[in-house]
Amino acid sequence: MISQKTIQDIFDTAKVEDIVGDYVDLRKRGVNLLGLCPFHNEKTPSFTVSPAKNIYKCFGCGQGGGPIQFLMEHDSMTYPEALRNLAVRYGIEIEEDESNEKNAEERQLIDSLYIINNYALDFYKKTLFETAEGKSVGLSYFKERGFNQATIEKFGLGITFNSPDALTKSAVSNSYNIELLKKLGLTSKHGRDFFRNRVMFPIHHVNGKVIGFAGRILKPDKKAPKYLNSPETEIYHKSNVLYASHLAKGPMRKKDECILVEGYTDVISLHQAGIENVVASSGTSLTVGQIKLIRRYTQNIKILYDGDAAGIKAALRGLDLVLQQDLNVKVVLLPEGHDPDSYLKEVGSTAFETFIDRQAKDFILFKTDLLLKETENDPIKRTGLVKDIVSSIALIPDPIKRSVYIQQCSQLLEMSEQILISALNKDVSEVLQKKRKDKEREERRASADFPTDAPPEGDTTDPRPEVPSRAADNYQEMHIVKLLMNDGDKYYNEEDKVTVAEFILGNIEDIIDEFDNPVYQQIVKEYHASLINDKQLALSYFVNHKNKEIAKLAVNLSSSQFEMSENWKKLWDIELQTQPIPDENYVTDGMHALLHFKFRKIMKMLNRNKLLLKDIPSGDKDQLMNIINKHQQLTDLRNEIAAKLKLVIIR
Repeated sequence: MISQKTIQDIFDTAKVEDIVGDYVDLRKRGVNLLGLCPFHNEKTPSFTVSPAKNIYKCFGCGQGGGPIQFLMEHDSMTYPEALRNLAVRYGIEIEEDESNEKNAEERQLIDSLYIINNYALDFYKKTLFETAEGKSVGLSYFKERGFNQATIEKFGLGITFNSPDALTKSAVSNSYNIELLKKLGLTSKHGRDFFRNRVMFPIHHVNGKVIGFAGRILKPDKKAPKYLNSPETEIYHKSNVLYASHLAKGPMRKKDECILVEGYTDVISLHQAGIENVVASSGTSLTVGQIKLIRRYTQNIKILYDGDAAGIKAALRGLDLVLQQDLNVKVVLLPEGHDPDSYLKEVGSTAFETFIDRQAKDFILFKTDLLLKETENDPIKRTGLVKDIVSSIALIPDPIKRSVYIQQCSQLLEMSEQILISALNKDVSEVLQKKRKDKEREERRASADFPTDAPPEGDTTDPRPEVPSRAADNYQEMHIVKLLMNDGDKYYNEEDKVTVAEFILGNIEDIIDEFDNPVYQQIVKEYHASLINDKQLALSYFVNHKNKEIAKLAVNLSSSQFEMSENWKKLWDIELQTQPIPDENYVTDGMHALLHFKFRKIMKMLNRNKLLLKDIPSGDKDQLMNIINKHQQLTDLRNEIAAKLKLVIIR
């Protein structure tokens, strides 16, 4: 495990403009740099890099973070992989924390599994290219499928023959652990090779590392399965993997579309024909993990299926999950008797692309049209069809998109739009109720890691419904957090060397528990605990926080789409007279934020006190006097703050 000292060295050294500049053409605009976002298609630059804050932020798609987050998102690296990449780049020596033996062992195991898979990859490729049988049988097999040598090498294809333990013997003789070979499914429990007499398709993680294999039988055999796949391991989770995603992620972003097919050879044929935004689900029904992987690169998915009955059933299976994840889905049924590979060979790449563009049908309309044919002249089946269609539309998160689909389905089904809307509202209500229950479950799970029970990623607000006063409280809390993150380590008072964080937290430490938003409260408590230990926290601490919600919030609260123009000073010699420029106005901001925050919390405490007064048992004079005295103290404090803020209190 990388030591905390090394991690901090990386935080302090890595420059976001260096890392992003390798992928994006950046041009200076004021104090920031601007370029076209690498995470979504855009013609007008909205991707901003702030060297001063060491962050990037796209105001088009919302992506943001620091150097580490950029590598994790753009190159699909894990957090440790991004750290190691930056350490190598900047010549930082990596210190391992030996105190955590369990993590070190896990890391060593994962590294070993990757190394052994690479050994197997090389073994299968050498068998294909460097043995007489490989050249005569294997290369002939692939060339019969229409694959040229460049494509074979690009996808790392290989072969294995009927030797019972060729790979196992070779690996063990090179000091590889046989137990790990068994764990990866390369060697059976009896010490024999698991893959024999098969052409081999390596399966890669989106970052390009080999995580497993699929082996297709060379000769048809009723007793043997057509395909064998590696088992699930610490590095291979089939439900989160799409075949060739490591090659397709760039083209998917560029074309803003993912083409999804079923088989390995379909993917390879399309890539060879120049259609590279293609991945395969490897014969399994789509999973949420696979859909989320696609959504990282595009919101648009086009699914290609065989035109037979099985292909049609596959087109309807599990695609409600895609709608639920708010992707735009189109379905293409190929002519009967064809799969993508065979149809491409028959018509060529240009005609193939034209066909799938013209034949692509929106999934909901495809489903409606298809089921209408099945339920013709049968009112009972037709009722079931309507319910089926409406239940699919209800899964779509975007209400505008739902409304458009209802209008279109009303015309296709020849039914009143109002009837469909009534049915839809009922289903949407059920969907929302299920989401609320799922959210509550997630929050209970999250509480094990985060005592403040932070809301799930993508939602920085309190999950409870807000009334106007709570919205104002939320804003005041956010303002405090924004000042702490951006300016907490700056001096509020130069003479006494008091920082903004010390000034703010010193004034609210007795009411930190009054923060309503759990994420904001966690940030304030962490900063307060850090100050107790004489340690200031910089913006980079929050941008690189292990809680993704806090990291995302840090980027959002430290980014602005606008900045003060240099021309006021440069061209006209005009400067702000009454206060510093916004980025340097933290002294006044700190004072006002603090007063507003305290004012609202005191008002809240006064309201609670009024309720307590009503509940005091008659005759309990001591308790009555205690609450009255406390109420008076709070009232005096409220009036004092109101006077400073020039607020009028209506009695």
